[in-house]
Formats: sequence, structure tokens, C-alpha cells
Amino acid sequence: MSFPLTNIVNFTPGSALAGGLLIGAGAVVLLAGIGRIAGISGILHGLLTDEPGRGWRLSFLLGLLGGAFLYVLIWPGDIVARTGFPTSLLIVAGLLVGVGTRLGSGCTSGHGVCGIGRLSGRSIVATVIFLLTGIAAAVFLRHGLGVTP
Repeated sequence: MSFPLTNIVNFTPGSALAGGLLIGAGAVVLLAGIGRIAGISGILHGLLTDEPGRGWRLSFLLGLLGGAFLYVLIWPGDIVARTGFPTSLLIVAGLLVGVGTRLGSGCTSGHGVCGIGRLSGRSIVATVIFLLTGIAAAVFLRHGLGVTP
């Protein structure tokens, strides 16, 4: 099995490092400021239920969306939308991710960014499982079912 290196030209360590630093800084500010973990699935779940703290949850999520919107306004065309995926497959994938975050008691932002940063063994195991499952799904879809955009 060979893996094409055609996307190697898209390797951008500078912007990846800057993005990682911003994500880490946001997680630190939230934890230091109000003592909460920046796990997006938990924040969204709390916003959609009767959990206390709806204001900070809404502000955090609007900040995520607003930051992405500003990025696209400032650098239009920098992010290219990927097309060609079957809508039904995207819906099923989204639902499976939602179920997985409930089963795993969190998502990659909560476990992968915040949990590993706190040296949580449970989060390290969860993140390894997330990654292995993602790799297995990608290999199965691409090589098993032939789904390519």
C-alpha cells in the first residue's frame, strides 16, 4: 500500500503551531478564569440542557464561531471547502461522533487538549482510542468502500 505525498506542499507548521497555541491559551483562560474544562461537546450539552452557566457556554461557542467567521473575512479563500462527500454519510458520521462523545464522556478538545495537558490517564486512553478509530474509519471508507472526494 502506498500513500501519496501530494499534500506535503500543504504542510504549514507555522499556522498549525499558532492555532495550537491559541487553542491552548483559550483552554487555560477558561480553566483559570472559571475553573471549567474547554470540552466543546460538554459545553454544547450544558447549553442545550438546564445546567447552570448558560451565559459563559453561549459566549464560548459564539467566540468559536465568530473567530472562524473573522478568519474567513480577513483571509478569504484561505480555507477551501471539501466537497464530494455523500450527504447521508456526513449525517451518519455526525451522529456517530455525537454518540461517541457521550460514550467517551467527552471529545477531543476536552480529552485531547485539556485532559492530556492535565496528564489524565483516562484522557490519554480516550484520545488514543479517538485517533485509532478515526484512522480505522478513514482506511475503511477509502480502501474498503472506495469513498473518496
